[in-house]
Amino acid sequence: MLTSRAARGSRRHGNNICNKLLSDAHDYYLAPSLTQVQNEIQQKRRLHQFTSSSKSTQLIDDGLAASRIGLNPHQNTRHAPTVYHEHYSCPNWPQKHTFPMNKFEQTAYSLLSDTDDLLQQRNSDDDRPLIHSMDDFYRPLEVANFPLSFMAPPIHSDYLHKFLSGSLTKEECRQIGFREQTSRPELIERTVLEVAGTVLTAQLALRYGLSCNVAGGTHHAEANRGKGFTILNDLAVASRLMTWSKDEYDDLDTDDDENSSNKLLNKLYRGNKRVERVLVVDCDVHQGDGTATFHYQGNLLHDKLFTLDLHAENNWPFEKETPTYDVPLPDGCTDEEYLSVLSTSLEKALNEVQPQLVLYNAGVDPFHADKLGRLSLSWQGLQDRDLHVIQTCVERGLPVACVVGGGYSKDVREVAQRHALVHRVCAKVWRDNEMWKRRC
Repeated sequence: MLTSRAARGSRRHGNNICNKLLSDAHDYYLAPSLTQVQNEIQQKRRLHQFTSSSKSTQLIDDGLAASRIGLNPHQNTRHAPTVYHEHYSCPNWPQKHTFPMNKFEQTAYSLLSDTDDLLQQRNSDDDRPLIHSMDDFYRPLEVANFPLSFMAPPIHSDYLHKFLSGSLTKEECRQIGFREQTSRPELIERTVLEVAGTVLTAQLALRYGLSCNVAGGTHHAEANRGKGFTILNDLAVASRLMTWSKDEYDDLDTDDDENSSNKLLNKLYRGNKRVERVLVVDCDVHQGDGTATFHYQGNLLHDKLFTLDLHAENNWPFEKETPTYDVPLPDGCTDEEYLSVLSTSLEKALNEVQPQLVLYNAGVDPFHADKLGRLSLSWQGLQDRDLHVIQTCVERGLPVACVVGGGYSKDVREVAQRHALVHRVCAKVWRDNEMWKRRC
């Protein structure tokens, strides 16, 4: 049934992305150009400057750490809840830098403009993009409203304060890989937003069963240092917040007012049943060495955070850590071998850990043409990998929160289309299982 433009306008305002031309026979969709998307993002940036001055933190919609609620998942028969912020990409990024900073904006553009092949397999007449509007994205808390107590612990407060104040040493910035860019306010903002986005994505997974972040997967960062283009470990922060209990009152490592911090932490939505164990399934081509250090003996997340890590054995980091389940893969590993190992190791990890939440790092650098990868997965291999992880968890009734992880190419548009794949697979699982019918 065709929906009138007025009716659509009653649900969202200022929709510059979704331009539909109606005829008697078909609802045609006019995909936006990159310029249109960039103009809308700039409009939201300007609006953000006037609306983010409040220093008070409000958890909206029964404890979700969101600054805006996206398309209602119970009415969304198209895709899983998806988290995005227009500041995920840091502006004026050096063009020759190895890290493709604009990939986050380009991933959102792909979801808003490219035809979805998985949708067309279901309905050949559906040539519209997966996501219709910027307003359909959930938006994480703004940096000014994201409390330090949400990040520290597990992040060490002294390291966090040094980063936020732009006072890390040159050596610390060199290890991160961003060097002089590290102290830029825009990079500091996007780093915290990425963490906030993964926290919100975890909450949405616990509420609706499945969700995706258009960023995240900063798995090299440790509690007291960043490295490998990652500064604050979003997976560790989300794991700590989702497993937090009132018993931690005496352990808060923050300068915030203790009563205020406890109150906010207590109000944060973390599912209807207590989350005691989180499993990170890390399929980035590089080992998630930083994430592994958070569950070592004596750490806050010991016996709460567990990691299954499939990575290229001979790739960076050359000094490996010890994930709960470490799966090093040989150079040139192809689809068949990869998927076989993934199936066996995932089943073992799920059976033994019995998690209440899965965080899936869907890095696309195992792709055969990736600039920094050493494996040889095809496009279909990446898709089959994502589908296996997500569908297996959903079939077991496990909430899955997906993040994009690493992906490197001189062609930012190409790597963004790779990152968009996990969102498309999520959407397929969402539709196939009619997850919009699930009730909290």
